[in-house]
Amino acid sequence: MNNLQLPQKDMEKERVALESFIKSDRTVREIKRAIAVRMAIEGKFYHEISKFLGVSKFFIGYWKKQFKTKGVAGIKLANKGSKGYLTSLQKTEIIEWLKNKEYWDFDELVTYLEREFGVSYKSKQSYYSNPKSLSTLIMI
Repeated sequence: MNNLQLPQKDMEKERVALESFIKSDRTVREIKRAIAVRMAIEGKFYHEISKFLGVSKFFIGYWKKQFKTKGVAGIKLANKGSKGYLTSLQKTEIIEWLKNKEYWDFDELVTYLEREFGVSYKSKQSYYSNPKSLSTLIMI
């Protein structure tokens, strides 16, 4: 038995922990990791898992090792993203302001956000090139 194999009762605990994690509200990436690990600890061959999930064998081994060393926390996404600049109430106010406009003008929106909420942006380029520019700007 190598350091990544456990007795049957411990494997069952791991499988239950993974099942609970999979059924919880998780991202697709986390669920794919958990399913790959679950299949691996159930004894499925890496090439089968790889084909079924569309992942590499390295992916399976890496996340299995992360799970074995850190538990469920090891397969969770580490990056939680940045916190938005606007509250839910402020976002709602901006959306209502936009709904009352006959047309949307990006520069007018930027000016409005800076004047009303103190939110300013260093570069507008990414918003002009992004088709979801307005929704990205107010971080809906």
